Amino acid sequence: MNSVVKKFSVLSLCFWVLVVGVRGQTPAGGTLVYVGTYTDATSKGIYAFRFDQATGGLTPVGLVAETRSPSWLALHPSGQYLYAANEVNDVDADKSGGVSAFKVDKTSGALTLLNSQPSRGAHPCHLTVDRQGTHLLVANYTGGTLAVLPLKPDGSLATPSQVVQHKGSSINTSRQAAPHAHSVDLDADNRFAISSDLGADRLFIYRYDPKGGGLSAGLQPAVAATPGAGPRHFAFHPSGQFGFAINELSSTVTSYAWDARRGALKTLATTSTLPKGYRGKSSTAEIRVHPGGGFLYGSNRGHDSIAVYRISETSGNLTLVEHEPTRGKTPRNFTIDPSGHWLVAANQDSGTLAVFRINDKSGALTPVGPLVNVGSPVSVVFAK
Repeated sequence: MNSVVKKFSVLSLCFWVLVVGVRGQTPAGGTLVYVGTYTDATSKGIYAFRFDQATGGLTPVGLVAETRSPSWLALHPSGQYLYAANEVNDVDADKSGGVSAFKVDKTSGALTLLNSQPSRGAHPCHLTVDRQGTHLLVANYTGGTLAVLPLKPDGSLATPSQVVQHKGSSINTSRQAAPHAHSVDLDADNRFAISSDLGADRLFIYRYDPKGGGLSAGLQPAVAATPGAGPRHFAFHPSGQFGFAINELSSTVTSYAWDARRGALKTLATTSTLPKGYRGKSSTAEIRVHPGGGFLYGSNRGHDSIAVYRISETSGNLTLVEHEPTRGKTPRNFTIDPSGHWLVAANQDSGTLAVFRINDKSGALTPVGPLVNVGSPVSVVFAK
């Protein structure tokens, strides 16, 4: 979470979220990559890069949108719009955070602000656009709420149509005295949403209405994590048979069997993300399943590594492959390119992006090229 708090209204949010010209000459060719940041002395918003699929090289495009602490970015299925969670708590009198919508210029990478809306909870930290591109789901960390915002035909945001309040607490009194919704993810069928709540130590399961965007309790409203684990993010397996939650406080990954018909999770096993014998301080952040379904990746902040596992296609069990250093401090978010050949990690506290080639047989990571500088990077998204 970002502790920087400044008084901020809805009107000033729209003022601060300004579109800026791309600085310098835009490199020709390459896939656009957007990076969200915590804004401070080294960062002013969302930055763009061109990614070379042949070499793994990242070429800076520049600052493409000035906006406060865009800590999570989500792309519309059409690739025409980008959404940012403004992780603050002073957008309105209710101490809400904000969400901003941008139109993407696929040629230059420039972002044009469409509008902004309150997220109806403090410190929004995760966004998901539904499969049809009609609604945006937001997880508000401090507020412990989920909000659903309809998307207009032009990509802009309507006011939230629904807000769901989580309840619960757990044994870590400093971090789990109240619910903290840390993510919200939709299954491949666009029928169920799973929200990892660090404070409540639960994965909440909701039925999702793709027509109206409504969330309602499923047949299995929640599944409990190990007390004190602190589930943070969740990833579905492309087969639709399994799901994986990364637990921030215990530095573990929990594997689940997923019943896509009923919308139910069954706990299978929990695996450490840290090497045996490691005694230093560390917490997890991001989790990703390889597009091919054979491998799983999780980031360790403190140990400063990506844990790599092979996934059993029959049981969902995890087998450790390696712990690969990220060549920087505090790897918060990382992403895998759609081809499955590359992984890009954001080292928040060292202000760098690190690129790795993925071995298609073992899933192991090989560092490629020099580190790329960007202030306080916390979210990485490949454009379409």
